[in-house]
Amino acid sequence: MRHERVFVTGGAGFIGSRLLKALDAAGASALAYDSLIEQVHGPAANPPLAAPLVRADIRDSDALAQALAEFEPTIVVHLAAETGTGQSADEPVRYADVNVVGTARLIEAMKALPRPPRRVVLAATRAVYGEGAYRQADGRLVVPPPRRPADLSQGRFDPTDEQGRPLEPVPTPETVAPVPGSVYGSTKLMQEYLLQQTPAPWDHVILRLQNVYGPGQSLRNPYTGVLSIFCQQAMAGRTLNIFEDGRIYRDFVFVDDVVRAFMRACESPVAGGQVINIGTARRAAIADVAALILARLGLPAGRCRTSGDFRAGDIRHAVADTTRAAALLEWHPEVEIEQGVAALVDWARASPA
Repeated sequence: MRHERVFVTGGAGFIGSRLLKALDAAGASALAYDSLIEQVHGPAANPPLAAPLVRADIRDSDALAQALAEFEPTIVVHLAAETGTGQSADEPVRYADVNVVGTARLIEAMKALPRPPRRVVLAATRAVYGEGAYRQADGRLVVPPPRRPADLSQGRFDPTDEQGRPLEPVPTPETVAPVPGSVYGSTKLMQEYLLQQTPAPWDHVILRLQNVYGPGQSLRNPYTGVLSIFCQQAMAGRTLNIFEDGRIYRDFVFVDDVVRAFMRACESPVAGGQVINIGTARRAAIADVAALILARLGLPAGRCRTSGDFRAGDIRHAVADTTRAAALLEWHPEVEIEQGVAALVDWARASPA
């Protein structure tokens, strides 16, 4: 990476700011491009970064064109996006504008360069899979439709086949057809399509991230990851409300592992044109991880209650098949959930936010 010039959209964010440090340590030159929106960064954001920052919106064609032309990147890492699944249902125009139109403007700006980048790495999401992969009794993999509120209200939380028979959840491979169940997931899938379908002189790598967590995750953003929300609520003296029966499963992947995946995606000669899951291939129940947070904070287990509440559109079971990441990126997660949660809680406890 010593001779690479890496342009990072969303470079002041949770993943982007740590990626800048990794790029600096590897000897690469980097430039962060970020709008520093208040919802994520607060009203007076001035984050310390390991690279210069251009403060501008991903939808600003003129600012993009100028920043790219002056920096002349060899690699572009596209992290800038609106990321709240629930919020996307209330603000679909905002999400489509930033995620879809913003990506289209970035592509046009890169194509206009005299020397376009050689590679674009996209931060994609497992949300494009919807419910993800399940195995039927006959052994076939299927992606069930979104769960119905009528079933959820009666405590029937697990997806079933068309005859109402149980399905076995399994790690989701990249070969499963995308069926996003949210506006957010749909806009992120469109980002992938834009990169795949626009003729361009660069190759691309699409990293479908599972639930990324760790120190530095916004504690002020109500639409951020569930673990940072739990940390904030627990420290504020609130009882954690665990939805459904507590057996909602997620694949929590630590931010430093994710940064290593982005570094490998920039470097790997065989990753071009590929869609690659980034997760741990291990599932963790929300109730169990909430218990880890309370224990690390020294709070009683009674500060966590399983309510049966539910949110329409939520996914029951999410875990990645990471075979392709191991083969193409030579990447494996290193941080176990207990170690990662401890790091997140310790950081949150010491954070002024």
